[in-house]
Amino acid sequence: MSDDTHLTGSANAALTRRWQGAMMDNFGTPRLPLVKGQGVRVWDAEGREYLDFVGGIAVNALGHAHPAVVRAVAEQLSSLGHVSNLFIAEPTVRLAERLLQIAGREGRVYFSNSGAEANEAAFKMGRLTGRTHMVSATGGFHGRTMGALALTGQPGKQRPFLPLPGEVSHVPYGDAEALRAAVTPDTALLILEPVQGENGVVVPPPGYLRAARAITAATGTLLVLDEIQTGIGRTGHWFAAQAEGVEADVVTLAKGLGGGLPIGATLAFGRAAELLTPGAHGSTFSGNPVVCAGALAVLDTIERTGILDHVTRTGERLRDGLAHHPLVREVRGAGLLLGVVLERELAARVQRAAQDRGLLVNAVLPDVVRLAPPLIVSDREVDTFVAGFGAALSETLDEALTAA
Repeated sequence: MSDDTHLTGSANAALTRRWQGAMMDNFGTPRLPLVKGQGVRVWDAEGREYLDFVGGIAVNALGHAHPAVVRAVAEQLSSLGHVSNLFIAEPTVRLAERLLQIAGREGRVYFSNSGAEANEAAFKMGRLTGRTHMVSATGGFHGRTMGALALTGQPGKQRPFLPLPGEVSHVPYGDAEALRAAVTPDTALLILEPVQGENGVVVPPPGYLRAARAITAATGTLLVLDEIQTGIGRTGHWFAAQAEGVEADVVTLAKGLGGGLPIGATLAFGRAAELLTPGAHGSTFSGNPVVCAGALAVLDTIERTGILDHVTRTGERLRDGLAHHPLVREVRGAGLLLGVVLERELAARVQRAAQDRGLLVNAVLPDVVRLAPPLIVSDREVDTFVAGFGAALSETLDEALTAA
């Protein structure tokens, strides 16, 4: 059993042993078996309750077992399940129309099953421009399929799979001049995250995305915004780039769109919308009507219940509650995608201490703890989390000082 697997009882240990016996080891051994979820809370195999501020890595937009999603999925599955891309299903069309309405633009949508696949489609669209050069940002994460991995600016993830599809240049994130030097009339696409999630919730300087739009427009390059982690209300806007009024040629979505169901979406506008022609790309499960019905329930609920405003307000409450601890250097991010940057490389120990207090968080870097709770998190749950996480920070700092 790995050191990261923090178990307290026999039922947890038994389920963990079953995982180790049957699953490939690409994830290592997860730290905790979970068997039930409701709203912002989950329970392990021993019946212990936790506040879930990981949110399935920013996936569970409406929390666990939200009745609107459960109802939509059950109703759709009882009438029409999978039909493949040889036939049309109404929920698929309706979801595509709804996403274009949210974008406020005419375009076209390709559905896939994950964020990596959404970016893989964008990669292939770039190739279809007739250009081969692409630009991405150092530290960016765009997925682990071969094209998406080539765009990912993290050498440690790329190295075992070299050579990757080329030619891709990686430039420092947030540096508009580096973009201007790298993007040329030979560049097919530039792909950026509005906020780098896997790299520690890194926010670019104001105007960076607008500069990227101007640079790509001048060179005839596709601007692709990877909104897989930032989209669908996570930052208080449907798409994070809407805060700066930036309109990309391609927007990729996943995670929160399905509210726990596997779906990716590649939205394309203008000439980019015409790049994929019959036979150029596809997936058996593309636009599965059951998953699309669940995604529609997510979008309907966010809009009907005013969740975008709630995310902005609640995110500020969470940020303010954590910002003044002596172990915290800063809290960065937007809405309910936050990175708690520590003064010391103690994130893994803070994660364990928080879990001991019934709080689930993600030590995404040695000195950064990522928080991505469900968008429905209440003020009371935020306050409970702040108190418990503050205690975990204090315990970790005291232990580190004592050991020193």
